[in-house]
Amino acid sequence: MRTNRIRTTALAATALVAALSLTACGGNEGTKSAGPAPAATTESTAPQTPQTSETTAPPAEAPSGSASTPAQGKHAGGNGDKGTHSGTETATQASSTARTTCTTANTTVTVTKVTRPINHLLLTLKNTGSGLCDAYYAPHLGFDGAQSVFPILKDSKPQAVVTLAPGEEAYAGIGLSGEPGQGKLYKSKNLSVFFAKKNGSTYDTPAKLKLPAETYWGDNGFVTYWQSDRANALMY
Repeated sequence: MRTNRIRTTALAATALVAALSLTACGGNEGTKSAGPAPAATTESTAPQTPQTSETTAPPAEAPSGSASTPAQGKHAGGNGDKGTHSGTETATQASSTARTTCTTANTTVTVTKVTRPINHLLLTLKNTGSGLCDAYYAPHLGFDGAQSVFPILKDSKPQAVVTLAPGEEAYAGIGLSGEPGQGKLYKSKNLSVFFAKKNGSTYDTPAKLKLPAETYWGDNGFVTYWQSDRANALMY
């Protein structure tokens, strides 16, 4: 009987030890299962950092694009201004250097009576064109009723051809007659002014002018070459 009790006691002790061992193992497995939870939390939050970085990256690029846009616009505008300016200069130079002959198409002519010297008229030629014009030789004058062209005073020939820029003027003096009492005088109301070409011939279309009242001229009168100065035109 005693032996059976010992065996029973031993078996009970063995069962108790086994139960305690199972409890300890179960506790360890519970710890292992709870342990991965923080790791899972770390894995789920880790991607959030790149996502936040990707979301904020475009604003960082925006200033770079904004800065480059004005630079390109300024460069284009500068070239545009330069091109416009160059075009304006080229057009101005072409306009100012284009040369032609002074004619009725690009000038106006007026005739006025002067007090000194006596028996003189003054022709004023004004360039109304957009380019330079050359006033060649002397104007060829035709008084109404005259049978020939009015004499040209050779001594009045200038050293160079008179060139007029737009708005500038040239002058020619008209001596209506010689010494008082010499030759016959003729009265005229109208005057035709023919422009000379570079080769010395004249254009067919003259400028038609109304003469001052009581204008008389004689065969021994003269007209000067075109002059750049009014005083030079009236010095003969």
